[in-house]
Amino acid sequence: MRWTAGCRPMLTAPVNKIIPFSNVDGPGNRTSIFFQGCPFNCLFCHNPETIHLCRNCGACVRTCPVGALSQDADGTVQWDASKCVQCDTCIKTCPHDASPKVRQLTVEEVMREVKRAAPYIRGITTSGGECTQQNEFLIELFKQAHALGKTCLIDSNGSFDFEKDPRVLEVSEGVMLDVKAVEPGWNDRLISHPRDTVLKNLDYLLRVGKLYEVRTILFPGRDQENEETVRYVAAHIRDGCFYKLIRYRPFGVRERYQKLLGEDETDAEYAEGFARLARELGAEKAYVV
Repeated sequence: MRWTAGCRPMLTAPVNKIIPFSNVDGPGNRTSIFFQGCPFNCLFCHNPETIHLCRNCGACVRTCPVGALSQDADGTVQWDASKCVQCDTCIKTCPHDASPKVRQLTVEEVMREVKRAAPYIRGITTSGGECTQQNEFLIELFKQAHALGKTCLIDSNGSFDFEKDPRVLEVSEGVMLDVKAVEPGWNDRLISHPRDTVLKNLDYLLRVGKLYEVRTILFPGRDQENEETVRYVAAHIRDGCFYKLIRYRPFGVRERYQKLLGEDETDAEYAEGFARLARELGAEKAYVV
């Protein structure tokens, strides 16, 4: 918690990083804000350093090659951005799927970075981690972004029940929703979290017109599981939104999980077959990346 000069609490959130310009996080050029913390633990996660908050164990301090990390007398890890060369040794070293570079920022501090890119972007996209763990922050952030004439999208794993608290949808243009798996056993193995809320969100977001895109990762050698998920999603969304089918790529996946998922990329033609299936089922905006 941070405080104003008048001793009033300031709204803050843990921010892992801000990418000023991204063309893969929604329509047009966008500023992407990655929040720290996620209730899932996906085996295939490509940014596992966003899952947990730093435990101040000090492992990263001992391995930083440029001395950008240190520990206070109370053991708290401190990051000196002016020394950091972004080599990512710290997040590769961390045994807790965290990062020492997370900043507790106010809405105004995030907007300061958004405003630098404002002339060149269409909007902002909030991601993570799981950004919906910071809904109060998102609501205020989106209001200020809209005041600049920018659109606001939510990149979500679907763990938050949007129907129970629709306030964040009221100030955003829509949601990019992950539907990772439909078959319960495969889903539980992949993400260690029930699928129920995700599938409920799929229907609810469609119903209220706030589903911008659904994303599913296609895994090599998992024909039945891939097909079941694609059939389910395509039959639900039809032409209601984009359907992004993502080829699994082991690069960036934690080494201890690569062996479980395989060390091969999903074949491009194999993935295109599922895109054709989705389009046949009515999801006309299905495509492969």
